[in-house]
Amino acid sequence: MNIYFCHMDYDVELKFQEVKKQLETIFGEGMDIQSLLFMVGVNELGFGYKNFSKAEKTNLIHIAICTLLEPYGYYQFEGLDKDKWPHFKLLKKIPYINSREQQHLIKEALTSYFLENNYVSLSSS
Repeated sequence: MNIYFCHMDYDVELKFQEVKKQLETIFGEGMDIQSLLFMVGVNELGFGYKNFSKAEKTNLIHIAICTLLEPYGYYQFEGLDKDKWPHFKLLKKIPYINSREQQHLIKEALTSYFLENNYVSLSSS
């Protein structure tokens, strides 16, 4: 295994854990990637929190993933539908990546999202 990638994973993990810790002080302990994706989806939808159906929760996670992968060039925001839900266009197929690489990408993208939107800040930033 390449030492550079191990260091990169470690750096991303440290930043992710700090972001998660800050969010947990606001929203409560025990947040995982799914709950963070849900939070991003709710935020991007812009309706505020409500009781969402199972299908809506799935759509919110899809919105989050599209939003998070947009800066990487995988998706492009197309607009809102008649119910004001965001829609995205797939620009390029996401290459196969293993579970560890998926976790790394999502943690990196979540960290960037919360930092770039000034929802949290890192002491080292």
